[in-house]
Amino acid sequence: MSTAAPELPQYYDAHAAFARYAEAWEKSGVYSPNPEAPGEPYSIVIPPPNVTGSLHMGHALNNTLQDVLIRYKRMDGFNAVWIPGTDHAGIATQWIVEKQLRAKGIDRRELGREKFLECVWEWKEHSGGTIVRQLKRLGVSCDWSRERFTMDEGLTRAVRESFVKMYEEGLIYRATRLINWDPVGLTAISDLEVETEENVQGELWSFAYPLSDGSGEIVVATTRPETMLGDTAVAVHPQDPRYRHLIGKTVRHPLLDRAIPIVGDAILVDPAFGSGAVKVTPAHDFNDHEVGKRHNLPMLTIFTLDAKVNEIGGKYAGLDRFEARKQIKIDLEALGLFRGAQLNVMTLPKSQRSGAIVEPMVSTQWFVKMKPLAAPALAAVENEFTTFHPRQWENTYYAWLRDIKDWCISRQLWWGHRIPAWHCADCKATTVSRDVVTVCGTCASMNVAQDEDVLDTWFSSALWPFSTLGWPEKTADLAKWYPTSVLITGFDIIFFWVARMMYSGIHQMGSVPFKDVYIHGLVRDEHGDKMSKTKGNVVDPLIAIEKHGTDAFRMTLTSLAGLGRDLLWSDKNVEAWTRFQNKVWQSFRFLRMHVDEKPAFAEPGPMDRWILARAGVAVGNVRAAIDSYRFNDATTELHRFIWYELCDWYLEFSKAALYGEDEAAKAAAKHTLWTVYSTVARLLHPFMPFLAEELWQNLPGSAGSVVTAAYPRVSDFPAADSTLDEVALLQEAIVAVRRVRAEKELSGKVPLELVSHGLGALPRYHAVLEDLANVTVVAGDKPEAAATVVILGIEGWIPLAGVLDLDKERERLGGQIAKAQKSVDFLRGLLGNEGFVGKAKPELLASRRGELAADEAKLATLTAALVALG
Repeated sequence: MSTAAPELPQYYDAHAAFARYAEAWEKSGVYSPNPEAPGEPYSIVIPPPNVTGSLHMGHALNNTLQDVLIRYKRMDGFNAVWIPGTDHAGIATQWIVEKQLRAKGIDRRELGREKFLECVWEWKEHSGGTIVRQLKRLGVSCDWSRERFTMDEGLTRAVRESFVKMYEEGLIYRATRLINWDPVGLTAISDLEVETEENVQGELWSFAYPLSDGSGEIVVATTRPETMLGDTAVAVHPQDPRYRHLIGKTVRHPLLDRAIPIVGDAILVDPAFGSGAVKVTPAHDFNDHEVGKRHNLPMLTIFTLDAKVNEIGGKYAGLDRFEARKQIKIDLEALGLFRGAQLNVMTLPKSQRSGAIVEPMVSTQWFVKMKPLAAPALAAVENEFTTFHPRQWENTYYAWLRDIKDWCISRQLWWGHRIPAWHCADCKATTVSRDVVTVCGTCASMNVAQDEDVLDTWFSSALWPFSTLGWPEKTADLAKWYPTSVLITGFDIIFFWVARMMYSGIHQMGSVPFKDVYIHGLVRDEHGDKMSKTKGNVVDPLIAIEKHGTDAFRMTLTSLAGLGRDLLWSDKNVEAWTRFQNKVWQSFRFLRMHVDEKPAFAEPGPMDRWILARAGVAVGNVRAAIDSYRFNDATTELHRFIWYELCDWYLEFSKAALYGEDEAAKAAAKHTLWTVYSTVARLLHPFMPFLAEELWQNLPGSAGSVVTAAYPRVSDFPAADSTLDEVALLQEAIVAVRRVRAEKELSGKVPLELVSHGLGALPRYHAVLEDLANVTVVAGDKPEAAATVVILGIEGWIPLAGVLDLDKERERLGGQIAKAQKSVDFLRGLLGNEGFVGKAKPELLASRRGELAADEAKLATLTAALVALG
């Protein structure tokens, strides 16, 4: 690839670099590996965003981290593939299209199923690709030629195969059970799709059921008085002396005039709670449903699908459930049976999608038998076939799988994978098949119709790691890249998705779907608050990218991704990484000032050996950090090496050689600079791909694209030797001299001496010392009137006579000593005051003691400096 700008601009242009390389990379095919090619397999399947979605900071973080890994592994010789795709998002997509149709005055039921689905597919083709275009703005290196959609032809075949196979194995069944019903979405939903609203202010209503024989009454309490229309029993504890003689008798329903039995149930009833009697509505409460099964009670469904009272409710029929609640209270008061209400803090179950209060309803639905699937999924993590990072999330995974219930997978929607089951109108049998059924498999009748329901969206998502690779066909992709290498996702879908992929992969493929699961934190604002539209603190990643560029945006996210921690997003962080990329660019321009073609090898000098050895250390640290998912540590190491060791030190060291007369030293510096910047470009590529490519394309003699260049290895660099110790001594000497200059306000133009007996290695670096510190190292004893410095434990002195007005310096030091003494006296008095110490908070005491220690140290240093002046 040779698409670099014709000349090196003064400043790095992030947007121009993106425009120059993003599309070119994709078209070049570098992201599209051949499964037959050599190299150890490495694969990631993208957590498929909803086709309805738009890019948010969670997407940006998740996909940036995946891209770091895939670019790193691709450069490191792995046959690496990253498969992108989107999810059909059943209910969310259907609602969007329904809303658009309603705006035109069209009801989907009037339109019909087929016409409606045509509208959904049309919307998907025209509007559903927004998030894919936005993902590309992140610079992600997915293999777009392998892009999948959960309702494409191949994945639809995979869903049908999985359903039929599990049905044949007895793992999928159809049954009439109490389920969660969304009365707005008009569909069943799973337990995981029910969100609990906490601390809701409600009322606990008490009313009396009169005994049928007129001998008294039983008082019950409820937060849902409207459900009394479906009561089929009153339960008491069989050992409760107040009621046990009533078991087997009946009460009279005051509103519907029917008898209700009194049953004894030790499981449901706590005699010490409330009146000790409980109303039982088996068709609209999960606990009551179990009571109904234990006592063979009638299951009276009293609500329509949109949560209005049905004909069983008598005169209340047609009322919304909450309107019925108000009217029932009025009627009970009129009958003299209302016993009062009290405020009650409770939880409300709400549909995750519609926000409607969920209604338990008895309904015929399809279910997955979960316990046989959960057991091997648990064992896989317990035996470390799959490992969570950080490990504490394994406990969340275990908790759900160990207490799992059968999964209701049918949804009363039109958009989604239609259940491959056909019901016979004649013999009532059901035929489940991979192919379209025209004849009943039981009675051979042709009067068959396909089940109207579709599958829960998560059913198809659970197959994602292997369906995207071609399953159920035995493809080359599947053979090469399953199981995948890592899943990167948020903690909020460990239940919804991670666990389901685990048991699906194990069941269908015989092995876990991924070896590692990396759980990232939430992206919060700089104050640690969760981002929300109501707070006005939402960051739009596309706006941030437009403002700062893709590279700085990605590097900021990666630098904040500490293992097991949430990320605190701040513009200051992005600005810091923008400065970093500009620092890299300016230092690279320095290289280009001196290197206009690839330099021939030249034997490195001491400074060159030092930076090459430090590069080797940086390479090892960055590799170790990425390999262990410590993304923030990788960026810290890159920043430390590039900013501090390369720019602050080696570039300054190299000037003595580059501007000097020693041609061998000059050649060595040029070759070293070229080698180090070749390394920097490759080290940076997974994190800042466009900056890295800009460096690579403008590095004389570089070949191809940095995308496919080899990631640096520690073995590429010389091992540490005595040179490193000498350079460390040199650096500390330079820092010490600069510090004395700053303290004494001495101009850098004033030449100084550094006197010592222990700095014997430094004179050979006289050119660097003169260039960077304007100092000469001299062997000798401590002179009069000198500043003392300690360099890596070695004492040295900088003579001040002749370079400083000693009387003024004594006066200056005296003033500082007096100020420091005053502070020390104050703090000692404060900390000696028993009244203060007794009342002060521990953190304040610790702070004050720290201040005293610092001031005492400062006082000692100033006093020693004054004494040294004589």
